[in-house]
Amino acid sequence: MALRLDGRQLAAELENRLRSVISQGLGRAGRPPGLAVLRVGDDSASGVYVANKAKACARVGLHSRVQHFRADSAPAELLAAITALNRDPAVDGILLQLPLPTGLEEAPLLAAIDPAKDADGLHTLNLGRLLKGEPGPRSCTPAGVMALLARHGIEASGRRAVVVGRSILVGQPMALMLQAADATVSVAHSRTRELAALTRQAEILVVAAGRPRLLGAEHVSPAAVVVDVGIHRTAGGLCGDVRFEEVEPLASAITPVPGGVGPMTVTMLLVNTVVSWWQRTEAEAGGQGSLDHPLADLLP
Repeated sequence: MALRLDGRQLAAELENRLRSVISQGLGRAGRPPGLAVLRVGDDSASGVYVANKAKACARVGLHSRVQHFRADSAPAELLAAITALNRDPAVDGILLQLPLPTGLEEAPLLAAIDPAKDADGLHTLNLGRLLKGEPGPRSCTPAGVMALLARHGIEASGRRAVVVGRSILVGQPMALMLQAADATVSVAHSRTRELAALTRQAEILVVAAGRPRLLGAEHVSPAAVVVDVGIHRTAGGLCGDVRFEEVEPLASAITPVPGGVGPMTVTMLLVNTVVSWWQRTEAEAGGQGSLDHPLADLLP
């Protein structure tokens, strides 16, 4: 039976570590880390995600604030809110909850966030830093995948990896992180011909296609590591992009849905915020805002 890559367990371990780091830095900082979340509209799934993030912040001692805007809010109103948060010394991380309501463009709003406070790692500058191998906030979901692999001793170096999905949110940064870990990476997408022939080459298969139960046993080679990023609510309950019951007997390791990648996404959001807090308070205390910090090993 495949090893289950338990994101809930690792997230709990990392929350303990975050509590310790915050306690260690409180005396110097004089305040806890601060995360601001901008939620636009009343999408029910977004509401659940924002509530879960607020609960996670409370568990580790991180101050969170949520600003909830109407779905018909003008871009100028949102830009003004982001500008104010950029200037707020008590805010170390800013998150724009996606997706946005129809008619609002995310790119200008993400670009307006101070890159140093980019809790989701989606600013163009931070994606460029990832591409160049420079330190900076990392995209939360792929960073969580890399932490899960590391926690279970799964080496990417020298292995063949296939990422199904090419979004800026997951697929593209996931491929870059695996490549930086010395894997040989292929990226598949909706127009890939003979998808199963490609995915069967993978020793590490990361599926972020956004389509429920897309991949099954015919897509997976024996002993592959399978990471399912998808989560969907269907009539039969929650499921991922992978047909778990078919793939688990073949895989050497697999993430469950729920309880695999999802909890790690939230945890890496906290990591990005606490790292920003640590660096900013060090600089304010007269240091250089060094990139060395107690969580450096968690950001690929």
